[in-house]
Amino acid sequence: FAIGWVLAALIEKLVESVFKSLKIDAALRSAGLEDVVKRAGHNLNSGMFVGTLVKWFVVVVFLIASFDVLGLTQVTDFLRDVVGYLPQVIIAVLILMVAVIIANAMQKIVVASSRAAHVKSAELLGRVTKWSIWIFALLTALFNLGIAPGLIQTIVMAVFAGAALALGLAFGLGGKDTAQRLLEKTMHNVMEKE
Repeated sequence: FAIGWVLAALIEKLVESVFKSLKIDAALRSAGLEDVVKRAGHNLNSGMFVGTLVKWFVVVVFLIASFDVLGLTQVTDFLRDVVGYLPQVIIAVLILMVAVIIANAMQKIVVASSRAAHVKSAELLGRVTKWSIWIFALLTALFNLGIAPGLIQTIVMAVFAGAALALGLAFGLGGKDTAQRLLEKTMHNVMEKE
């Protein structure tokens, strides 16, 4: 267990240094996440957060080996369940971090493109894009954690069905006159042939 603790501390420092070299915190700051974290009473340090998660994963793995040597099978079984769940937590955190960075970049791209095309509601389109990515990432993270997967699937299906219905109605109502002219022309051609 002592060897595992030392190894876990080294891996934690390695993960922190990788995050610092990739400048993940700078990207998250530019996305505006630092203000949210400070309002919660913490400082933004994604490397330390992910490093701590990885450290505890390694600690629990070595703890399982220690309890297995002692013959404590019930504790070992419980810790195996914890170890099986920790990678899902780490993946969910990474999904959310990547989503924040992508959402910020996509918001800027949509706003710039909309302004270049002289669209009046460029800021609104940018915000809708950002929030759509955040909500999709949150649902993906919750689904990955196994939290109400049936409910999340239902929500996603409802959103896509609603979007398809809205698109169909918009196309149908927008093209009503064109469809009527096309039908009249077809009926006229059929009547002439008879």
